[in-house]
Amino acid sequence: MSETANTKPELDAPEGPAPTELVVEDIVVGTGEEALASSTVDVHYLGVEYDSGEEFDSSWSRGESINFPLRSLIQGWQVGIPGMKVGGRRKIIVPPAQAYGNAGGHPLAGKTLIFVIDLLGVS
Repeated sequence: MSETANTKPELDAPEGPAPTELVVEDIVVGTGEEALASSTVDVHYLGVEYDSGEEFDSSWSRGESINFPLRSLIQGWQVGIPGMKVGGRRKIIVPPAQAYGNAGGHPLAGKTLIFVIDLLGVS
């Protein structure tokens, strides 16, 4: 995995079965302001499916970060980002129940997702 902030991360294919609980792993620990559950965050992120390793979304590919209130995001982000500090890079593995649910409606329903998130700012 790439550990250089400000560049798009690369993920190695995960091994073994997908975890059933949220996994939060700091790749780079930031030194800036800490994100709170009530924060609006400015992030760059990469999202891949756990089972296939296929990228399904990336702010890096669009060439611009995304800014949004944490409370409006999937539960895995609402739980996995608070405590992270600006300048940090964190990997979050999100089971379906904390992502897009277990069935129907969303193309990613029923899938465990891996996100690598760079926290650029907090407000």
